[in-house]
Amino acid sequence: MSRQARGRGSAGAATVALVQANARFWPTVFPEVRRELRGWDRRAQAIPDPALRAQALAKLRTERFNTEVAATLATLVPPVRRREAIEAIVALEVMYDYLDGISERPGADPLADGRQLYRAFADAVVPAGPLADHYRHHPQRDDGGYLAALAASCRRALWTLPAAPVVAPTAQAVLARCGEAQTRTHAVARLGPGQLEAWARAQPEARRLRWPEVAAGAAASVLAGHALVALAADPGVTAADAERVAAAYFATCALTTLLDSLIDADADAVAGAHPYLAYYASEAEATERLGLLAHEALTAVERLPRASHHLMTMAGAVAFYLSAPSARAPEARRLTAPIVRELRPLLTPSLAIFAAWRRVRGERGGGCSRGRARRPSAQARTPLGAVVTARGLRRSSEA
Repeated sequence: MSRQARGRGSAGAATVALVQANARFWPTVFPEVRRELRGWDRRAQAIPDPALRAQALAKLRTERFNTEVAATLATLVPPVRRREAIEAIVALEVMYDYLDGISERPGADPLADGRQLYRAFADAVVPAGPLADHYRHHPQRDDGGYLAALAASCRRALWTLPAAPVVAPTAQAVLARCGEAQTRTHAVARLGPGQLEAWARAQPEARRLRWPEVAAGAAASVLAGHALVALAADPGVTAADAERVAAAYFATCALTTLLDSLIDADADAVAGAHPYLAYYASEAEATERLGLLAHEALTAVERLPRASHHLMTMAGAVAFYLSAPSARAPEARRLTAPIVRELRPLLTPSLAIFAAWRRVRGERGGGCSRGRARRPSAQARTPLGAVVTARGLRRSSEA
């Protein structure tokens, strides 16, 4: 079968899956997600420490869409198990967003602080045992039990699912690496990018991906964690199935993190973030690599059982970023053209949905600022497409 014919078939199946998912999401998933988020908002309002309280509430109120999107994976779960899957996915995503925020301002030892904070991920997917002292190395500590409650909620809900014992080891490995990547990403501001690069080069994916792509994929692999929660609802799942799902989502996680860097370039320049795209030597290299990542993401997800639903998730994640107003800028269009070519016509329905959603919201901005560190001041970066420092992008015409 030709690539074009295969693409049309995948797009058709994914469109059907999108219709089915919407039929399940709005009446059975969305109300539960909102209910869970209201509960976590009430819990966050009671956090004693003002800095932690402000961070928790800001994340809940400005990034709640992350949680709603993550919960679309619960549409894969049979109705009898869907409530528990939603509870676990919501708690895991709220925890990820909260940790992403507070680990941007680490203690004296950013690696020790981040690793201890992200032990909450391990606590969330083990069946039993005491919770860690997550704030041991952090400047603020008194969250009134908020982070522990998130971990406990995810644990309790996950382990009601029939295949949790089978899926949990893979979920533990995925989330442990996600926490390490996030920790090292946020430590760049203090320790520089060398420690992140060395770690990424030691990962198995570095045999086929560039090190910034490995770091980007690992830092956003909470998405794979959500897919594994949904998989745990299937009593017939095997450990090999869990490994395949985790591996298949890696390229999608890398691609979406890089797109996040692209569409939030202006905000990153103001905030002092270090977008992963800045590690490519030129715009031409970045364009080529984004196209290759899109191809790898598509190929990996197509091989999964119930591939149409996973293709829908991948297309939705990519379309969220490509529908941003900043993605329409000429530089962004040049960079994302290979992605659109690779994923069309799969992207078309999701792009239409997200474009309409953004119009309703009246959005001017871009992404979610996930998985990116504040950059060291010595690595000041100019906007994408200009000649920048040694780690930055250079237009191919100037190279």
